[in-house]
Amino acid sequence: RHIELLAPARTADIARAAIDCGADAIYIGADRFGARAAAANTVDEIARLCDYAHRFRVRIYATLNTIIYEDELRQAELLAKRLWKAGVDALIVQDMAMLRLDLPPIALHASTQCDIRTAEKAHFLAALGFSQLVLPRELTLDEIKEIHDAVPDTPLEAFVHGALCVSYSGDCQASYVAGQPRRVRTDMPSAVHPYRWQRKGFWRYASPLPVAARPATGRGSATDD
Repeated sequence: RHIELLAPARTADIARAAIDCGADAIYIGADRFGARAAAANTVDEIARLCDYAHRFRVRIYATLNTIIYEDELRQAELLAKRLWKAGVDALIVQDMAMLRLDLPPIALHASTQCDIRTAEKAHFLAALGFSQLVLPRELTLDEIKEIHDAVPDTPLEAFVHGALCVSYSGDCQASYVAGQPRRVRTDMPSAVHPYRWQRKGFWRYASPLPVAARPATGRGSATDD
């Protein structure tokens, strides 16, 4: 059984470096609808990346893994079609509305933002037609095995590095409470990572959620796919 080494890439240049170092696949954000807000790339950049990657049989997955609002569905559909024409091998998505759009024949991977922490959730997503499931970072090996047993024919993706959410990755209500001044999505495309912030004092279980101090330097961009 082949194990795929999948690398994240903020930019096309980083993706090429990962390919040169032996990655089997790359996931990268387009210019909209990606959970990594600081990792946007144009479709033209992704097309050039696909041309380079496919020379070495490396696959390219593009993230469209935020919640899509009603007035954005048409834009998401057009972007998916453009990415397919650019040569992208699969789309990593969260919103089930993507399944109802007029999409080209491209593979869909269920993002870690889908919060796939149970065998039942994995079976549900596999039955919908997702060709790969991206599991949360916090799962144990036994939990991953249980999910595999539930969907033995569906490839599972697991993180081997990166920030570990102290709650459930893909279901960050702490970021929502901490808030942002702009229109906030429930999936927080720019996760504020409140659990990394410097805090003043301590609190008891019965106390309300404390007000965090200013984020520590160099923290704060989302890394989930």
